[in-house]
Amino acid sequence: MLETVAKINSAVNNIVWGWPALILLAFVGVFMTCRTKFFQISHFGHWMKQTIGSIFHKDVSAHTEDQSISQFQSLCTALAATVGTGNIVGVAGAIITGGPGAVFWMWLIAFFGMMTSYAENVLGIFYRRRNSVGEWSGGAMYYLRDGLGSKKGCKGLGMALAVLFSVLCFLASFGIGNMTQINSISGNMKSVFSVPTWVTGLVIVILSGMVILGGLKRIASVTEKIVPFMVILYIAGSIAIFCLNISMIDPVFKAIFSRAFSLEAAAGGAAGTVMKLAIEQGMKRGVFSNEAGLGSSVMANSSSNVKEPVRQGMWGIFEVFADTIIVCTLTAFSVLSSGLVDLETGVTMAAYNGVELSGANLVGTVFSMHFGFAGAAFVAISVMLFAFSTCLGWSHYGSKACEFLFGEKITKVYQAIFVLATFGGAVMGENLAWSIADTLNGMMMLPNLVGVLVLSPVVVAVTRNYVERKLKGKDVEPMLSNFEDIQAEAAAAVKAGER
Repeated sequence: MLETVAKINSAVNNIVWGWPALILLAFVGVFMTCRTKFFQISHFGHWMKQTIGSIFHKDVSAHTEDQSISQFQSLCTALAATVGTGNIVGVAGAIITGGPGAVFWMWLIAFFGMMTSYAENVLGIFYRRRNSVGEWSGGAMYYLRDGLGSKKGCKGLGMALAVLFSVLCFLASFGIGNMTQINSISGNMKSVFSVPTWVTGLVIVILSGMVILGGLKRIASVTEKIVPFMVILYIAGSIAIFCLNISMIDPVFKAIFSRAFSLEAAAGGAAGTVMKLAIEQGMKRGVFSNEAGLGSSVMANSSSNVKEPVRQGMWGIFEVFADTIIVCTLTAFSVLSSGLVDLETGVTMAAYNGVELSGANLVGTVFSMHFGFAGAAFVAISVMLFAFSTCLGWSHYGSKACEFLFGEKITKVYQAIFVLATFGGAVMGENLAWSIADTLNGMMMLPNLVGVLVLSPVVVAVTRNYVERKLKGKDVEPMLSNFEDIQAEAAAAVKAGER
C-alpha cells in the first residue's frame, strides 16, 4: 500500500514541482521586489528597526485581552511554523542531493521571497475579518475570495481558488506541519537516544494535545517561550562550529557559488544535471524552510493586533531573513566545512564511522564530530524543539483552513484528528513523509501566487500610502483595511497615536 502511495505521490510531485511552478515562484518574488522598488534593500534599516529593533516595545510584546495575539506572539507562531526541520534536515538533504550549489539557490529564492512574504502579510491584514468568537481570520483564502473575487467577472474564480487553497492547506497541515516534523523527532530520538518511535509518538500526542486543543492563545503563549530559546540555542551551537572552522570560509563559499552553476569542466549533460538538481533542491528546500509563497504564515500574522498592513508585512520580510539567510546559512556552513562533503565534486560521503548518512542525521553527525555525543544530543534536542513548534504553528493554519471550509465548530474536531495524526508521523518512513510534504507544498503554492500577482496593485498602493505617511510625513488617509468598519476603527486608532 505504501509503495503505491509513494509512486502516485512521486508522479504528482514531479508535475507540481516542475520548472513552470519554480519559475512562477521566482517570478512572483522578482515581480513584487520590482513593484515595491526593492523594499527589502531600500528600507532595510526601517524594517529592521520596526521588527527586531522594536521587540521589547510594549505595543509589540504586550499580551492582548481580546482574541487577537500580540505582534511578538504572531512572529513566534509564524516562526514556529517556518523555523523547523527544514532548517536542519531540509538543508542537509538539499546539499546531499543538489550539492553545495543548492545553498546559493536557497539564498536567491529567500532574497526575492522576502517580498512575496511581505505581500502575503499585507494582503492578509488588509482583507482579514473577525469571526464569531472574536478571532481575526485572515489568509490567502480571504484575499482570494474578497480580493480576487471582487474583480469584474472573477467572483466564481476567486471563490474556487479560495476553496482550493483551503483544502490544500488542510491537507498540507498533516504533511509539512505534522508528518515530516514528527518523523524527524522520532528518527533523531531513536538514532541518538535509542528511544522507540512509538514511544516518541505517544509522548508527542500527549504534549501536542495539551497545547493545540487549547486554541490559538495557548499556542501563541507556548511558541513565544519556545521559539526565542530554540533559535538562540541553535544559532549559538552553529556559531561555535563556525568559529572552529573559520579557516574554511573561502573554500566553502567558493564551492557554493561555483557549484551553483556547475561551469567546471564536466561533460555538458552531467553539468546540466548537477545545476538542475542544485536549483530544484535549493528552491524546494528554501520554500519548505521559510514558506514564502505558500500563503501559510500569513494566517498567524493576520491574527496579530497590528492595524498597519505594512507593519505586519515587514515582519514577513524578517521571518524569511531570519529563517533562511541566518539559520539555514549557519547549517549549510556547518555541513560544508565538516569534511563530509567533497567541495570539489559536491558529493557527500555515503557513510561515516559505519553509519549511513542522510538528511536526517547529517547535521547530527557534524556536531558529534566536533563535540562528541553532546553534539549529537544537542542536534536531536534542537530538531525536537524546531519540529514540535512547527507542528503547533501548522495546527493553527489547518484550523483556519477548516474554519473557512466548514465553520468554526468543526475546528475542534480537526484539532483532535491533527493531534492523533502525530503518532502516524512518528512511525512513518522518512522519504515518503518528505515527498508528500513537497507535493502538498507545491499544490498549495499555486492558487496563492495567483492571488498575490492579481492583487499586487493593492500591495503597491498600501506600501506607497505607508511610505508617504510614515517616512515622508505626508497627511494622507491611511489604507488599513478593505472593510469599512475595520477601516474606520483602525484609522481612528492611528490618528490617536497607536502603532
